[in-house]
Amino acid sequence: MEFKEIVMEMPPDFDSADVERELAKRLGSDDYAFRIEKQSLDARKKHNIHWRLKVSVAKDAGALEEVSDRPKLNIERKKRDAQAVVVGSGPAGFFAALILRKAGFDTTLLERGSDVAKRASVISEFEKTGKFDPRNNYAFGEGGAGTFSDAKLTSRGKHISVERDFVLSTYISAGAPPEIAYLAHPHLGTDNIRKIVEKLRSDFEAEGGSVLFETTMTGLRTENGRVVEVLTDKGPVQADYCFVASGLAAYDTYQSLIDAGVSFQAKEFAIGHRVEHPQRLINKAQWNAESIPGLKAAEYRLTAKPADAFPVYTFCMCPGGKIVPSAAFADSQTVNGMSSYARGGDFANAGCVAAIHPSALCFDNPNPTALEALDALRRIEADFAEVGDGFAVPYCGIQDYIKRRMPGELPETSYPMEMAPVALWNLLPRPVSSSIRKGLQDFSRKIRGFRSGVIIGLESKTSAPVRVSRDRVTMLVDGFDNLFVIGEGSGWAGGIISSAADGIKAAMRIV
Repeated sequence: MEFKEIVMEMPPDFDSADVERELAKRLGSDDYAFRIEKQSLDARKKHNIHWRLKVSVAKDAGALEEVSDRPKLNIERKKRDAQAVVVGSGPAGFFAALILRKAGFDTTLLERGSDVAKRASVISEFEKTGKFDPRNNYAFGEGGAGTFSDAKLTSRGKHISVERDFVLSTYISAGAPPEIAYLAHPHLGTDNIRKIVEKLRSDFEAEGGSVLFETTMTGLRTENGRVVEVLTDKGPVQADYCFVASGLAAYDTYQSLIDAGVSFQAKEFAIGHRVEHPQRLINKAQWNAESIPGLKAAEYRLTAKPADAFPVYTFCMCPGGKIVPSAAFADSQTVNGMSSYARGGDFANAGCVAAIHPSALCFDNPNPTALEALDALRRIEADFAEVGDGFAVPYCGIQDYIKRRMPGELPETSYPMEMAPVALWNLLPRPVSSSIRKGLQDFSRKIRGFRSGVIIGLESKTSAPVRVSRDRVTMLVDGFDNLFVIGEGSGWAGGIISSAADGIKAAMRIV
């Protein structure tokens, strides 16, 4: 049998045996090997929701591998007399460190938070008692912010197919479901990603890598455009190469980098709130059914371009998930969404944000510096904390937001801590909240029952409001010959896959 690619439609609750039967019918034979290359849900017609599969077929598994022409990451391992220090254990930092160690560099990974087990315990205690830990929270700790999220693995980044394949295969080797290699919208869920992060760290240490937890970068010591030491609260760490992957929330790390001469510029990002609805309402609107065997929970992606307003869109939709208090510092407040792999919770939430330039937060300042942009964002996060008196999240109904009226009785939600009824639209600059208001009106026309939901807290971590100045080819920070700033905090990446790919690309520049 020669190699073939077959496209087929399958019911929502299909299994591998169903695929085998369909292939046997089409091929007139049951002597073959197959591999699913892509699987996506087609829900355009509510009376005919189905999976669309692209399947490769050949005479045996070896023949399938022979026709696979996808390039692979080439990591040459040899003894290298150099010390690489990586700051931050999120996707960008971890995968940079993994590549460096696999290539033979002495590699030390610094993480301000604790290992994932301790981090999870501290977060659980925080939600019960309100006792905040600046090292271990939804922003900081092993695995970064993505460890406590829906752990989506989609990316719109171009030219990262080799890196994406490496990341996905590494996750699968660490226990991720094999489906992430071919699903159109793969996700791991926070329950899976925590176990995977722990296994990846164990593998990294088995390779000879070193992880220093509860160690916060406080600065860089430089000489003639080179980082010679990473300064930490536990003492200096010598570095021949330095990679900083601090994530979006580490304002103190941004300050340390700027103090060391690293240049950032303000850039476009997005800010808004989280919206939440009963998951069964979203299922009914999207599927015309409250549940469908074989499917987890319905999703949505919404965009609006109101006249004379900022574009508005939904971001990081978490079906069957919950909204969590994701502040990185005790004097700030933000929220995020997370869900388990099963997406079996009673609620659906998503960021509802306006795409803006930081100048929209800096009154009478059309060209803010990076520090001014960061300070403006931090002030808003502090305002939300002040209104909520800490971690009591401000909320109102979506209909209240649209009509600008005070919220009524507290609805049932997934948020695990206290909530405070607030005129939420007054906590953002009026052009921003006015744009979101118009976006909510548009979304209410697109999804039946949308306006009956609740809108909660501050969503300010869609992407960084600043971007580091770095060479597009070498990825080195301008003015340095051994410093890389990578991942979401760099302003050049967003999400797990894109950030991991950014870390891999930077590491490969010196491998």
